[in-house]
Amino acid sequence: MNVSHFSRRNFLQTSAALMGAASCSWLPRLATAAGPNPERKRSCILLWMSGGPTQTDTFDMKPGHANGGEFSETETNVPGLKFSEHFSGLAQQADKLAVLRGMSTSEGDHLRGTYLMHTGQRPGGPLNYPSIGASLAKTLGRRDTTLPNYVAVNPSNFLNGAATGPGFLGPRYAAATVGARGGQPMPPADGDAAVQPLADLGVDFLSLPAGIDQSRHDARLALWKQQQDQFLSGHPSGAAEAQATIFQSAVKMMHPEAASAFDLSQEKTNVRESYGKGTFGQGCLIARRLVERGVPFVEVTLGGNGLGWDTHQNNFNTVKRLSEELDQGWSTLMTELAERGLLETTTICWMGEFGRTPNINNNAGRDHFPDAWSCVLAGGGIAGGQAYGKTNEAGTEVTEGKTEVQDLLATLCRAVGVDPETEHYSPQNRPIKISEGTSIDQVLS
Repeated sequence: MNVSHFSRRNFLQTSAALMGAASCSWLPRLATAAGPNPERKRSCILLWMSGGPTQTDTFDMKPGHANGGEFSETETNVPGLKFSEHFSGLAQQADKLAVLRGMSTSEGDHLRGTYLMHTGQRPGGPLNYPSIGASLAKTLGRRDTTLPNYVAVNPSNFLNGAATGPGFLGPRYAAATVGARGGQPMPPADGDAAVQPLADLGVDFLSLPAGIDQSRHDARLALWKQQQDQFLSGHPSGAAEAQATIFQSAVKMMHPEAASAFDLSQEKTNVRESYGKGTFGQGCLIARRLVERGVPFVEVTLGGNGLGWDTHQNNFNTVKRLSEELDQGWSTLMTELAERGLLETTTICWMGEFGRTPNINNNAGRDHFPDAWSCVLAGGGIAGGQAYGKTNEAGTEVTEGKTEVQDLLATLCRAVGVDPETEHYSPQNRPIKISEGTSIDQVLS
């Protein structure tokens, strides 16, 4: 049994059906007071673009060139810095964004590229490395919390679980998964017009089943703990310990205080709609709710029901739709974090597994391209209002500020106040640094 791939979500479905959970009101936290607190630990939100977004149609436009495509540039609130016309919201927050236009990696396969960007390591070696989410959750997280320290919202069904997994850190640092549960229709604005359902995201099996009250639930937990402790004392195996760890994490999430963090019905309708009605926008709202409760790492995927940005054909229609969804969710997330005093302690990273070819193929699409592409950093610890790195006129190669994945991860670590040379130990007691790259000081504040 590969314990690093043991699914917390699957175990939740089994354990919670047996155990149930209590429910009570969340005690509200005053995020506006907590945000500026110098003792508040930082958080990171990774916006993962499954499939590989096209840099030349988003943050590194090539107007006037044959590779430029159909989209126009739009001015931002930073003179000289321009984005796609479909980023009207982000354009007004460009002063908080640092675009890394010199990304260059060597993996053009979806699974291999996803693993590389999440771990900084190429797949296939003898060691299963932790994702950056697991590493930062271990470094920034707390053990005395009922909430998980690493949450993945709407992760791609096409990803190798090892890419976003805890690797050799073990299941204690695995991501808790939040998924779509269908649609929740919203009342029409005019009383009779049909409306698009508002995506319903959440974690299943976090409430008590019918007929199970709190005392019965607590008695079952006590019995389980007694039996589990006896079993572990006589069977000290990795698989048994992994099962116990995941169960204990599941029970913590079933606590009413934790469960309420995922309950979007507590938000006003107009707030929910401001993020966008799809799973990405609602995922950004969950990310905001988790960050204000102290969760150190949240990953939200756009394109998670497939490889949404994998635009080998019909590139421009698809990218227009995805860009508009991205712009609404991301810009609203930053606005709300800023209003709550949380943006200065929350770093946002936008990336996919690679970029896409500058040239347009015969199917009006763009293909895989890891040689020269873009990522974006924003928020806390980031000196926004700039583009670092440069590609040539055709967008085919990096001419300035070439950035490798280890450099990106080192920069991200610095932005959230973590030394990228922090070492975690493998099962063979080998020290492994979070990143061996060089942070980009020009984009750090």
